[in-house]
Amino acid sequence: MTATGTAPAPPPAKNRAGRWIEEWDPEDEAFWNATGEKVARRNLLFSVLSEHIGFSIWTMWSVLVLFMGPEYGLTPADKFLLTSMVTLVGAVVRVPYTFAVAVFGGRNWTIVSAGLLLVPTVAAFAVMKPGTSFQTFLLVGLIAGIGGGNFASSMTNINAFFPLRKKGWALGLNAGGGNVGVPVIQLIALAVIGASGGPRVLLGIYIPLIVLAAVLAALYMDNLASVKNDTGAAKDAAKDAHTWIMSFLYVGTFGSFIGYAFAFGQVLQVQFGRTPLQAAYLTFIGPLLGSLIRPVGGWLADRYGGARITLYNYVGMAAATGVLVFASMQKSLGLFVAAFVALFVLSGVGNGSTYKMIPGIFQAKALARGLRGEEAAAYGRRLSGASMGLIGAVGALGGVGINLAFRQSFLSYGSGTGAFVAFLAFYGLCFVVTWAVYLRRPAGRVAATGSASETKPQLSYAEV
Repeated sequence: MTATGTAPAPPPAKNRAGRWIEEWDPEDEAFWNATGEKVARRNLLFSVLSEHIGFSIWTMWSVLVLFMGPEYGLTPADKFLLTSMVTLVGAVVRVPYTFAVAVFGGRNWTIVSAGLLLVPTVAAFAVMKPGTSFQTFLLVGLIAGIGGGNFASSMTNINAFFPLRKKGWALGLNAGGGNVGVPVIQLIALAVIGASGGPRVLLGIYIPLIVLAAVLAALYMDNLASVKNDTGAAKDAAKDAHTWIMSFLYVGTFGSFIGYAFAFGQVLQVQFGRTPLQAAYLTFIGPLLGSLIRPVGGWLADRYGGARITLYNYVGMAAATGVLVFASMQKSLGLFVAAFVALFVLSGVGNGSTYKMIPGIFQAKALARGLRGEEAAAYGRRLSGASMGLIGAVGALGGVGINLAFRQSFLSYGSGTGAFVAFLAFYGLCFVVTWAVYLRRPAGRVAATGSASETKPQLSYAEV
């Protein structure tokens, strides 16, 4: 490690089937200030671009179903089922996408994962017309789910570039920039609908953007040798109880964000009788604000502690959901939209705060094991990076549950009220888990091994 105050040489990037950085120590302030921050920010920028387009392709069916009028022969239940399955694939592929960073390198996999987005986009372009069977739409929609995997590989990769003190901001910005892909494709769809264009116009816009993202990743991103070939980290992360606890909490934040992003337009159409254009005017607002606020959630977590921000955030989400139940029963469109937008904003804050908690938890466990300095930082980066993919995958499954809940609620009651009541109960459970595991004392103290039966060493997660 370079002594503090001594400007280190730039990190060597060797051309070993790509741009490779052999030594990387972001916790060393001299290294970080001299060269590390510049390299990390460059990789963050182009990671955001690729992830952003990935989110757009993943969620494009939330927009395409708005174009699909009676001539397509699909019922509202068909559309909710379609978006549920797209969300499901996006959640499942996050696991192998996380491993891919360790196998291929962050830059190399970003190029591949960006290029793969051409497959569902071109396929949707080919089949998007009346007369296509529901089974065909479903198959093509399932392929679009690969766009959801870009988030996991991007977060795992960027986590390794930044020091612990910057992770909340960096991961929030990376994820927020990716999440913006949801409202952006909705805004483009609004422009296309307003210009009386068809869905193929929308898809045609994204094909060159996908190629651009892959080319820029090849030109400007780097691989970290310290991350490559560490596939065993995923197995270690999967054995840790906190990986699954944080997965549950992430269901409440990101699961809400992506689930509502897919469902919002359909709910406006089915429950409030909005036309596709009227729905498109409203659907982008919540995802846009929820995406932009995500770095703020990370920053607040850096400043006040991720567990505290997450806890209070669930209170807000429960309150907003309670208003939605009232607005749904009263058929008040204005109040319904306002509460839904508030819920999007709060889900964005919670996304940032929960992801800040992850590296903090594993760093605290490293210190409890007696590790110090770079050794502790390396342990924390290794497990937190691996766990992020698993947490992101499970969290995205929340979006599946939300769309299925809406589908069942409309089938049973003719409105989304029943689904909102279920969501309200779930946010209350998330509040209890956050408080009991990470803030309650002395029960907030957990053995470093994750086993409640061991009594030392112990640590508090109240500050993560």
